[in-house]
Amino acid sequence: MYDVVYIGGGLNYAGAVIAAKNSLKVALIEKSIDQLGGVCLHKGCIPSKMFLHYAYTIFQSKDKIFNTKLKLDIQALVQKKRKIVANATKAIISKCKNIDLIEAEAKLTKAHTIEANDKIIEAKHIVIGTGSSAFIPEGIEYNAKDIITSDEVLELNELPKSIAIYGDGAIGLEMSAFFASLGVLTTLISRNDGFLKQAHPLIQNAMKLQLEKLDIKYLQNHPIKKAKSTFRGVHIMFEEGHSRYFDTMLIATGRKPNTEVVQTDTVKVSGGILCDDFFETTLKDHYAIGDCNGKLQLAHAARAQAINVTLRILGKNPPKIDLQKVVKFIHTQPLSYATIGKNRKILEKEKIDYKESVMPLNHFTYSLFHHADNGYMIVYADKDSFILGAEIFAPDAQELISAVATVLAGEMDAPLAQKTIMAHPTFSEALERAYFKL
Repeated sequence: MYDVVYIGGGLNYAGAVIAAKNSLKVALIEKSIDQLGGVCLHKGCIPSKMFLHYAYTIFQSKDKIFNTKLKLDIQALVQKKRKIVANATKAIISKCKNIDLIEAEAKLTKAHTIEANDKIIEAKHIVIGTGSSAFIPEGIEYNAKDIITSDEVLELNELPKSIAIYGDGAIGLEMSAFFASLGVLTTLISRNDGFLKQAHPLIQNAMKLQLEKLDIKYLQNHPIKKAKSTFRGVHIMFEEGHSRYFDTMLIATGRKPNTEVVQTDTVKVSGGILCDDFFETTLKDHYAIGDCNGKLQLAHAARAQAINVTLRILGKNPPKIDLQKVVKFIHTQPLSYATIGKNRKILEKEKIDYKESVMPLNHFTYSLFHHADNGYMIVYADKDSFILGAEIFAPDAQELISAVATVLAGEMDAPLAQKTIMAHPTFSEALERAYFKL
């Protein structure tokens, strides 16, 4: 009998480490121990951001002030990625020295009972963190060769001459920026009539302009009926009747929660594993954190949830996590998009009176040599000037938004936020100006 068993070795491990340090008897079950750290470390945010980092160097080198052209060695990049990920995995394993690591496919069969490798493991508390997996739409014949997901992008031996990316969410936008920056003929395909539907219209338009500057062809309202590999390349047939060929197709149509671990009716599943505001499932002392609960598919959110649950198990009574105050971002280039708290769409839906401060980055000379003249800082406040949220479209927006995250955590109003003097020249001073316009 364990005090806590964590199923899934993604960001769930962060909670396991804390539980073990507090003298609890802890086990962590992961079907592939060499994948500790989860999708984010091995097949997601860490390697993808690394790829984008080096692709941005290629993008910058195309500026006319340089008299030579760089070319990315994709095989060298993949090798470097593998080394970085391997070292990070070793570091995680070392942190788990006081945890029983069990390599197995786990099934929750009844209360406090897990079946793993034909063995029965019992625990007072069970924390499920089994993540998510790529969603493959019907009609698309995924083969991991020329019809791929983001997993295979990170293991490419060579770049394709042309690529179709199906899906204009975070993965689709990130990967289209990556391939286009490297000179690959890139077509971004959407089944809908536009992206970033929850973002401010100014930012939606700015992102479209960025796609154009990267020479990305964007096909709206083009749902795909079928896609298969042929001797001529990937043949994509659209629902309205016409078709096209591409060297490679990347499926970026979202991810689905991994819920197969649940093999008991006492834990309810509907899309994701159902749980309350403290991530407790419909079965007492059984929790679901991260992508598998369907609340928010972000690694940092999963880590925060795992820690919050663990503190609750330890009797620390942690406060409820406000998922609206978790930073959300899409890492594109040269500008990225980030948001936190309430934005215009949410405020209008909730019928909240608000003030909106828009600061274009083209007001700052700094933007001109960072390809950021179509960027924005947008901050929202209530009628009493308390800051409610922000949207940023700027270089490294995911870093800049942290200043607003601190403001929200401190429940600051605009006059208090205005007391911070930001450095010059930086993009953060645009945020400072935005506060003053509230």
